[in-house]
Amino acid sequence: MRSTSTIVLAAALLAATAVPAHAAGLVRTDTGFVSGTTTEALRSFQGIPFAAPPVGENRWRDPQPARRWQGVRAADRPGPSCEAAEDCLYLNVTAPRKAFGTPVLVWIHGGSFTTGAGADYGPDRLARNGSVVVTINYRLGAFGYFGFPGLAGSGAFGLADQQAALRWVQRNIRQFGGDPRNVTLFGASAGGLSTCAQLTTPQTRGLVHKAIIQSGPCAFGTPAGENRIEHAWRSREDVERLGATATRCRDIACLRALDFAEVKALPGFASPAYGTEALPENPVTAMRAGRFHRIPVLTGTARDEFSVFAAWFYPPLDAQGYEQALVDGFGATKAQRILAAYPPAGGDERVPLSQALSDMTSACPTAELRAQTGAFGYEFAEPDPPMIFPDMPDFPYGAYHGSELPFLFDYAGATLTPEQQELSAGMVEAWSRFARTGRPGWSPHEVRLFATRPVQPADHRCALWR
Repeated sequence: MRSTSTIVLAAALLAATAVPAHAAGLVRTDTGFVSGTTTEALRSFQGIPFAAPPVGENRWRDPQPARRWQGVRAADRPGPSCEAAEDCLYLNVTAPRKAFGTPVLVWIHGGSFTTGAGADYGPDRLARNGSVVVTINYRLGAFGYFGFPGLAGSGAFGLADQQAALRWVQRNIRQFGGDPRNVTLFGASAGGLSTCAQLTTPQTRGLVHKAIIQSGPCAFGTPAGENRIEHAWRSREDVERLGATATRCRDIACLRALDFAEVKALPGFASPAYGTEALPENPVTAMRAGRFHRIPVLTGTARDEFSVFAAWFYPPLDAQGYEQALVDGFGATKAQRILAAYPPAGGDERVPLSQALSDMTSACPTAELRAQTGAFGYEFAEPDPPMIFPDMPDFPYGAYHGSELPFLFDYAGATLTPEQQELSAGMVEAWSRFARTGRPGWSPHEVRLFATRPVQPADHRCALWR
């Protein structure tokens, strides 16, 4: 009877994988069968492991192959986030019901390299518009970017996780109806920075065929005093020096024995390291030297990127406080030039401060990225998008950092007005067209403005910030 049952089960599994992908709720991956959930339009598979749990001896190692499993694995709920658990290397696939040779979008979430999860982003709109969408987790904080002398891969484990997920896509996405030869990597904020970094590393050659970088140009940077900008990247040597004194441990075995809470609490490890196998070169240097994959790129920002940070990090400012904030960030000479370009408004001077820092940190580095890559450009300029951050103080946020996300995903419980739903449909179509063809629907010499009402192009004063 055991033999007969085995034959029947094997026949059923083979039959399920022999039918077209869109007709089966069962998919065979290279590590085992998964069963997802199905609606009239979509199929969803959540919590699929793309690497072994990075725990024990695998903590602070490049991602190792996932173990095979027997039978059918239920893929009906997300895996744990890397913010909440160390065993977190899971991804989610959402596909049109009749996907076959369909373009693939692989989403890298943001969150300052310390928070977030792929499952936070509901991809149904993009999937209904004709893409297989993959959302991934990757190690965060000290689990992803810790370094220590002699530790291979120091400071770049989160980037290596993203690369492992892209290799999983190449091996498996055809079984979900996706085309492994047409993969678009996209992300916002830290996910945009990650996408930009992955453009510069040999590890992703042949894995990515297009890229969309949202609010995360490689040269994103914040002021750090006179003639200094702090970019998102650190050298491996710097990360290892920091790690050598960050704990009581003096060897890697001791480090791997630390409990989850102790590692999570380690400060200062949220900057991916270059000089590593995952990321050999500083992405800023690589992009400026022309060392990146020559693939189609779409990149842009929200118009008022820094407004949420101005409200978070600064109290209301008068003219004197505004000038002092600029002196602290840029030095006295540069501060006067910025004041001339962004004069006090006679009210809460966090408003011109936000405009200046939006241009300096995001708009102008993105313009530089467009010039380097010949990318298609956009600017999200919706004047009153829904707020995705809780408990924010009163402030004229405008098109703040991350405000375009509810227009592409079901995200943060945000609700769109009918006019915003129409704008969302246009953005989803542009992103989907780019994934299909490498062209979003406008010229690379144009920066497309996305808003529910006509808006004028903004002067970001990039000559000042060069």
